Amino acid sequence: MSVFTTALLLSSFAGICTAIGGLLVMIKKEIKPKFLSLALGFSGGVMIYISMTELLTDSGSYLKNIYGAKMGSVWTAAAFLGGMALIGLIDNLVPEANNPHELSHVNMSVESNFNKKLMRSGIMTAIAIGIHNFPEGITTFTMSANNLALGLPITFAVAIHNIPEGIAVAAPIFKATGKRKKAFVWSLLSGISEPVGGIIGYLILKPFITDTLLGVIFGVVSGIMVYISLDELLPLAHEYGEEHTAIYGVFAGMAVMAESLILFM
Repeated sequence: MSVFTTALLLSSFAGICTAIGGLLVMIKKEIKPKFLSLALGFSGGVMIYISMTELLTDSGSYLKNIYGAKMGSVWTAAAFLGGMALIGLIDNLVPEANNPHELSHVNMSVESNFNKKLMRSGIMTAIAIGIHNFPEGITTFTMSANNLALGLPITFAVAIHNIPEGIAVAAPIFKATGKRKKAFVWSLLSGISEPVGGIIGYLILKPFITDTLLGVIFGVVSGIMVYISLDELLPLAHEYGEEHTAIYGVFAGMAVMAESLILFM
């Protein structure tokens, strides 16, 4: 299997996991908040651990070899903070009510009612999540294409955190229409931008990939993942769970990530 095909399959898998959230709305009357809390905490733990121990280290290694210890560190920090600024800017361009990083309004029960506001909320959330999935697709695709050992756990973490986003799309649409299939299709469509973003980003960047660009990409990706973890995953995990559920998930995610990285050595 080619590198391109492997990266495409992984980014597609991460995107399709948004549809899994829609599927849960179709088959379950209620999704336990404690389960979501544990899953979100786990995803956040994976993302933070791999960002701070692997991606930033690799970014610094590439850039210090080219620019020296001091300027290499400056460029690494700039790339990391630039990644956080980029995803923060995207966040601020999306209205708060429809922002996938503001999922606390989602009711996990699925009793039907025909409310136009709910339908609009679900569709706008689908569009917003599609926008957010675009840079995530670039992240999973580029990492998988350049380093499969890093691409696999990143894809896994992104896939987990896409599930509640699918719920955020499907739940209000199902409530508004009473149609499970329609709710599922919208959640699926919101995840398609992930592999699309990956392909477009990779094709644009591929001709220009050098050690410098790889160092910057690793730094930017680490910033994006830390921002998503701190702004979305951990606050939401804490809100859904009991007092310590979220931190148990974070610990488990970090432990699994540490063990898997050691096994790949």
